[in-house]
Order: sequence, then structure tokens, then C-alpha cells
Amino acid sequence: MNKVILMGRLTSDPKMEWTRSEDSKQYAAYTLAVNRRFKKNGQADTDFISCIAWGAMAEFAEKFMKKRCHVRC
Repeated sequence: MNKVILMGRLTSDPKMEWTRSEDSKQYAAYTLAVNRRFKKNGQADTDFISCIAWGAMAEFAEKFMKKRCHVRC
């Protein structure tokens, strides 16, 4: 199994959903905005990466991962 560690900012709070099957499973979907380490032509660039967490990790994402605002929300 491959492992990737991403560090970035949430674009919104994780959204909890259930699969549409007989053995319905819970998952959390969210998007991370990750700055590129190497810049092209000196300009910063950001990648938006869609993520899905399943089971206990989905519950963790819903409970602890929240988008923070830099201004008053």
C-alpha cells in the first residue's frame, strides 16, 4: 500500500455521507488546498486535492477538521 502525507488548508468543512448500497458505509469528503513546494517562474501555485476518508477516519474528520477563517465569520 502506498502512503501520502498532505499538508494544506481545508476549502470547506468535511461533508459526511453514506454509500448507497446494502451494507451502507459512512465517509467524509473534503478538499485540501496544497501549496506547491517548487514554484514556476517565481509565482506561487496551489493544487486542490479531493480526499475521502472512510469509517473511523471519517468520524475523526467530521469531529476535528474544521475550516478556519482569517476574518470574522
